[in-house]
Amino acid sequence: QVRLVESGGGSVQAGGSMRLSCAASGSTYSRNAMAWFRQAPGKEREGVAAIYHDSDSPFYGDSVKGRFTISQDSARNTVYLQMNRLKPEDTAIYYCAAGMVAGSLMSAGNYPYWGQGTQVTVSS
Repeated sequence: QVRLVESGGGSVQAGGSMRLSCAASGSTYSRNAMAWFRQAPGKEREGVAAIYHDSDSPFYGDSVKGRFTISQDSARNTVYLQMNRLKPEDTAIYYCAAGMVAGSLMSAGNYPYWGQGTQVTVSS
């Protein structure tokens, strides 16, 4: 089993920056990738960014490309999401996910393990 704990959410003005962290514990054999998803009220969960543990090549959703950066520590136990030039439409609950992913890294259904979520609010 894998336990995920997010931190770093809060409120920021448009144009500002914020960094989210996700710490993973438990079996490392149960995951080869980690990702960030977000869900705004009334909207479906959206893939934001993802990364394989054995590769530092990231994947991003179209709405965040060029503004967000996903990274991981050398132990592959913590994943970060650096969010720059934040917009009000980035407001959502951000979830960390992990799993042994064989398909799309940006598909929520491919991740069995989820964090509790952290609220990010961007004001105009």
